[in-house]
Amino acid sequence: MEITHDPLTIKYLGAEVQIDLGAERALAAEKNGEKIAVETKSFVGRSRMKDFQDAVGQFLVYQGYLEVVAPERTLFLAISERVYETIFSRPAFQLIVKRFNILLVVINIQKEEVVLWTK
Repeated sequence: MEITHDPLTIKYLGAEVQIDLGAERALAAEKNGEKIAVETKSFVGRSRMKDFQDAVGQFLVYQGYLEVVAPERTLFLAISERVYETIFSRPAFQLIVKRFNILLVVINIQKEEVVLWTK
């Protein structure tokens, strides 16, 4: 993954949001990289549900703007492997992830490497 924007600013009809990263992800089947946007979330608040609700809401707002302003970009939510295993793998959270097609990039924080891309 090559970082192209840090942050990626999206403006639409007077609204402005800043997605944590704009990047290009190299794909084996394509010569040109896929343009992506990545919003990172740490889930360190006191309530997992509140953190999850905030992340989903922010993801949906950003996705809506990207569809209009930068439709060539695919939005991903970046989370740690620990958050994926303890929160996002649970059926109640999976229901919402699948329902709203929230794409994830799961990071092993210690190794600083991507362990999973969902799509």
